[in-house]
Amino acid sequence: MRDHDLPARERRTRGKRRFDDDEPQFLKRARPTESPVDPDTEPDPDTGERWSSWDDAVHGPQPYPDWLVTELAAKDTELGVLKTGKEADVHLVRRAVPDTDRSCLLAVKRYRDAEHRLFHRDAGYLEGRRVRRSREMRAMAGRTAFGRQMIAGQWAAAEFAVLARLWEIGAGHDRIAVPYPVQVRGTELMLEFVGDAESGQAAPRLAQLRPGPVELRDLWGQLVEALRVLARAGYAHGDLSPYNLLVHSGRLVVIDLPQVVDVVANPQGPAFLARDVRVVSAWFAARGLSAEQVDPGTLTGELLREAGIR
Repeated sequence: MRDHDLPARERRTRGKRRFDDDEPQFLKRARPTESPVDPDTEPDPDTGERWSSWDDAVHGPQPYPDWLVTELAAKDTELGVLKTGKEADVHLVRRAVPDTDRSCLLAVKRYRDAEHRLFHRDAGYLEGRRVRRSREMRAMAGRTAFGRQMIAGQWAAAEFAVLARLWEIGAGHDRIAVPYPVQVRGTELMLEFVGDAESGQAAPRLAQLRPGPVELRDLWGQLVEALRVLARAGYAHGDLSPYNLLVHSGRLVVIDLPQVVDVVANPQGPAFLARDVRVVSAWFAARGLSAEQVDPGTLTGELLREAGIR
């Protein structure tokens, strides 16, 4: 199903929960003609290192994980590309304090600039999100160069904000696993690397696996619980598939959340949620779970009730 085929829904509103209005400084950091990485932090041509950008970024939720390097003396070293995509590329970076054993691996998601990124999907996903200045709204609606950069900043800000909220929910209830959002700076988002820290090998995507019956049932149970947590928080993933679910040490990890949809404020929210469920249900059914176990209609109804939509 294409986005423009999604049926329109009567708009609903609930409370004052917002996406970008809550943290407007995210968007203010993005300038329409600048790279998200300042020239002052360009990598050394000999070592590939640059000074850590921690001091010049919006940070993830506290308490910070023990593994995270926050020292201002740290340096970031580019190790390669983990994933390329239409909207962003994900790089592997090691942040380390020189002459110490303090280091960590980070997945760095860099959204493409206004000239190279595709925005054909933005309209449906951005419904229900707001920015405060009418000039910015007009630029985004008209897809001017400034507006496209504003939208790129919205994607990074929205993904960071949702990951921060879900991380706090998961830390408290252990019901959903997402990468820890380390920092956001303009259109660059730094995340916890999910994979083997020794080898730098990223955790496999669900689509790459061929789980046996027991593991398949366990992964389905984890996915249903994650979807319930999202729904209770008022969200639909918006682009859920076996390609944006990682499996690390038996744990299902939800990734790629820039297009997250407010199920209530976005009139197409319920349709996005239903599509998410159909896609993942079909994958699990094709691997051996029964139609009763993965019935998309039943699960969608349950999730809508969790979100407060009857």
